[in-house]
Amino acid sequence: MSHQLCIFASGTGSNAQKIINYFKDSETATVSLIVSDKPNVGVLSIAQKEGIKWKVLQKGELASESFASFLKDKEISMIILAGFLRLIPLSLIQAYPQQIINIHPALLPKYGGKGMYGMNVHRAVRDNHEAESGITIHYVNEKFDDGAHIFQASCQIYSEDSPEKIAKKVQVLEHGYFPMIIEKVLHSDRN
Repeated sequence: MSHQLCIFASGTGSNAQKIINYFKDSETATVSLIVSDKPNVGVLSIAQKEGIKWKVLQKGELASESFASFLKDKEISMIILAGFLRLIPLSLIQAYPQQIINIHPALLPKYGGKGMYGMNVHRAVRDNHEAESGITIHYVNEKFDDGAHIFQASCQIYSEDSPEKIAKKVQVLEHGYFPMIIEKVLHSDRN
């Protein structure tokens, strides 16, 4: 049985595109829905281009029981957060226990929590003269960036690296590892 994946994203969707490409001809999973909290963002253009159903969340909808039911009706078995900036409500976590995973652009527990996303993270890494940064793929709980870690990968940071250069290094890790780790999690769920 192929898993039905739903990607939640708030921006351009570069990770979403890599995940879609990875699972395009897979027997393990299919990206069957993309959800965004913002209209007119790049990830929705990707959904249209790829022929994937998409939905823009209305105010308060994320925490509604009807939204969890909507996902269950679509037979969604896992939710993937790929640049989704909202806190996932407890009701959705309870509807999808250990079935919501996120990627964070830093080596948690450093540089996580409310407001720590995108360039905010990379600036903090540079400002604190870190020798490395990276990615953390983790299960989602009711706090930002606090769930159990599934996987981490790191890259070296040099003192002359700008936040933009750090972002590019981290994005290489995101694109290289996220789809593969999703597949591993799906396979481990079967056992």
